[in-house]
Amino acid sequence: MLRRLTLRDFVIVTSLEVDLSGGFTALTGETGAGKSILIDALQLALGSRGDAGVVREGTARADISAEFEPSAELAALLAPWLEEAGFDSLEPGAPLLLRRVVDSQGKSRAWINGSTATVSQLRELGEHLVDIHGQHAWQSLTRADAVRALVDAQAGVDTSSLQQAWQARREAQRRLDEARSKQADLERERERLQWQISELDKLQPQADEWDELNTEHQRLSHGQAILDAARLALDAVSEADTNAESLTSRAIDALDEVAGVEPHLANALEVLREAQAQLQDAAHSLNSALHHTELDPDRLAELDNRMSAWMSLARRYRRPPQELPALLQSWKQELTELDAATDLAALEREAQQAHKAWLDVAKTVSKQRAQAAPAMAEAVTAAMQDLGMAGGRFEVALVKQDEPQAYGLENIEFLVAGHAGSTPRPLGKVASGGELSRLALAIAVTTSQRADEAAQVGTLIFDEIDSGVGGAVADTVGRLMQRLGRERQVMAVTHLAQVAACAHQHLLVSKALSQGQTVSDIREVQGEARVHEVARMLGGAITDTSRAHAQAMLTSAVAHDEEARADGSKAKRRKEAA
Repeated sequence: MLRRLTLRDFVIVTSLEVDLSGGFTALTGETGAGKSILIDALQLALGSRGDAGVVREGTARADISAEFEPSAELAALLAPWLEEAGFDSLEPGAPLLLRRVVDSQGKSRAWINGSTATVSQLRELGEHLVDIHGQHAWQSLTRADAVRALVDAQAGVDTSSLQQAWQARREAQRRLDEARSKQADLERERERLQWQISELDKLQPQADEWDELNTEHQRLSHGQAILDAARLALDAVSEADTNAESLTSRAIDALDEVAGVEPHLANALEVLREAQAQLQDAAHSLNSALHHTELDPDRLAELDNRMSAWMSLARRYRRPPQELPALLQSWKQELTELDAATDLAALEREAQQAHKAWLDVAKTVSKQRAQAAPAMAEAVTAAMQDLGMAGGRFEVALVKQDEPQAYGLENIEFLVAGHAGSTPRPLGKVASGGELSRLALAIAVTTSQRADEAAQVGTLIFDEIDSGVGGAVADTVGRLMQRLGRERQVMAVTHLAQVAACAHQHLLVSKALSQGQTVSDIREVQGEARVHEVARMLGGAITDTSRAHAQAMLTSAVAHDEEARADGSKAKRRKEAA
């Protein structure tokens, strides 16, 4: 539930902190006092669109914080979402804090439990926390998507599975349609690839082969020059009459005789001995090169032909020679994909399988909707009888579609008969504005009482949804709100004294002039102050009679609530005993 709402520099609010309790809370006040300001602020904290207009004139930013106390069931439901979104998980009993700041330039920032968030994340999280019904809520009930969402929520439909199956079906059908429309083009492309692959397959280029060919070609083409250089070097090192090795040996012999006498010559002697060893190593390597270097004109011609074939194909396909092996592999991969794309039989099987998979899910959804629709219709019809529409009837029509749709096999429409004997018609064609408001209220109350506790949002808000009703119907609306409040947190912006009298908590919104600016304030009223406010709402001057009437309404509402709670406790005990 919503525990605290904090506003700073929001529209005409300077600074305000409102603590909210469970049960049913009524927000009342004079016309124009800004009764909906709390709702507007909460919606902003829940990710609704915000602009510079929400910032109080003369200030830098509007700052809204909403603190929630999620139930254990809701905390468990939110845990995977929080983890996936990168937020800390909720500890048992820990609050959930949503914050939104909008500056005077219209720029917005958001936080969830102190961590930076996006506005869309606020909005997604808010869908699990608060359900808001406005005074024009009936308008959404004429939209097919909103109607389906209500019925699917009642039916417990897993719309994500339906959407995934639909996307898979659509993608499979797209591939099939594309293959059919491009069959001739695909076949020509396939033939082109096959010809190109056959050309490269004749060459059979191997990875790294081009570099190896170049290395061997360089060696063979310079074979005579290599032999001549190695022979000349070997002669100079060790085999000529006068060579480096023999001269070094003579120098060592000369120094060896006197090194013992002159210690300074020892270093030179050591260097010469190392040079002699290196010259011997060099002579060994040169001898090896002379024995292993061959002149092979046939192999050189073979390499010339091979490299010429590489270069020819490289020029034809405008690629460096070393890229030919990778090019061949890429063409073979493309051909494999084209073969799959031109295999209409396989694509048709895939499309049929995807359609069947979607149809199986859609049939399950249809069954769930068909089971939920009568119960929902019965519940709303029952609520209509208490809301001044005696004899009226509500129906949930499931209309089969000629073509498959993303949302399933049927469209859903709400039909209403305003009184006994009339034919149910689409809700949007009901003429009376008062009837529309009452129908919206009946549907809102009914759909808010889902059996799936984990799926329930913790807070219901009705923003002047009781507009256009009065008298005994107003009493019923108040009792309905009070009944909902025994199980959920309910907030209602109302102008009806009968509704306000049934609230467990009563907040009064007022507006005053302070330092030349209009500011709004909200405070909880109890005792005589609440009697005074209910008397004002009854209309006319506040007299002893109106105050007595207001007191009687409040006393009656409390008694009715206590009696209903006692009956509920007895019923619960009987159920547990059974």
